[in-house]
Amino acid sequence: MNHLRVGYTMNRGISLVREEDARRLTHLYLAFGRIRDGVLDLYMLPDLPKIEQFRKWNPELKLVLSIGGWEGDGFSPMAMTEEGRRTFARSCLETVERYNLDGIDIDWEYPCSSVAGIASDPRDKENFTLLLQALRDTLGENRILSAAVGAAQSCIRNTEMDKVAEILDFVGLMTYDLAGEFPGKAGHHAGLAISKKVVEWYHDAGVPYEKMLMGMAFYGRHFEVQGTENHGLGQPAGEGLPGPAFAMITPEYIRENGYEQFWDEEGEAAYLFNGTTFVSYESPEAIRRKCVYAMEKGMKGVMYWQHEDDPTGTLLGVIAENLD
Repeated sequence: MNHLRVGYTMNRGISLVREEDARRLTHLYLAFGRIRDGVLDLYMLPDLPKIEQFRKWNPELKLVLSIGGWEGDGFSPMAMTEEGRRTFARSCLETVERYNLDGIDIDWEYPCSSVAGIASDPRDKENFTLLLQALRDTLGENRILSAAVGAAQSCIRNTEMDKVAEILDFVGLMTYDLAGEFPGKAGHHAGLAISKKVVEWYHDAGVPYEKMLMGMAFYGRHFEVQGTENHGLGQPAGEGLPGPAFAMITPEYIRENGYEQFWDEEGEAAYLFNGTTFVSYESPEAIRRKCVYAMEKGMKGVMYWQHEDDPTGTLLGVIAENLD
């Protein structure tokens, strides 16, 4: 099986994609299209025309437009009616054809929930399925249609994943931000141990392993902790704020901030600690283990957020070396 290597990039990362990166990836997801007045809008991707260079570097690379993201509003009212879904789907097809794209990825965060600062409605559960079917009908069977889904049981309860899985080519599990969004305890925001549980949740909900992508984080989360036991792991802490990006975690950064590096075998995750600040991040070893797990589990492949957080290609290199 040839496993997928999927990378997300926002507009600022398009210029950071190197020829070597384009050859290592099977899919590059361009984030984000947004919804305005019920149709697709590309105001967040002014550099989209530059992606033609990537096809010259790797003719096999699939280029997919991802729509939505955190604070990506407009899904719930648009999907409420059949006409709204059809109109939106037609605008997606027009964009795919105009920019010679290979498909659409839906990142609705999240149906039936306004946690990401978007409108929601209890009817989103069924309308999410209907929206994806409208997109499939409009885009056709030969174009890619995927979705990124939240790593929480509430995201499963608020969707019909068994029906969704039948419509989609694959489902990206956002197995990151698993700790830190609310004050509590310092923990691993993308650790493999908890990620494995998320995989099983979605499988039990009707998503075949062979349609899943394991999510990886090229960024960390940092916590200000109130204790030093266990090198800060599990200690009372405030909200885990985003950062640092993996590219920032250099020997100089570690030395200048007084950090020590640790590996938690139980959580299968790396972290830093300097006595007051706990940093959860995905190390090369953590990325390697996720690749091995994805292959052993028979998953479709892996995805990562986001390319600009490691422009040196270190972590993508680990993926390329460990995922066939």
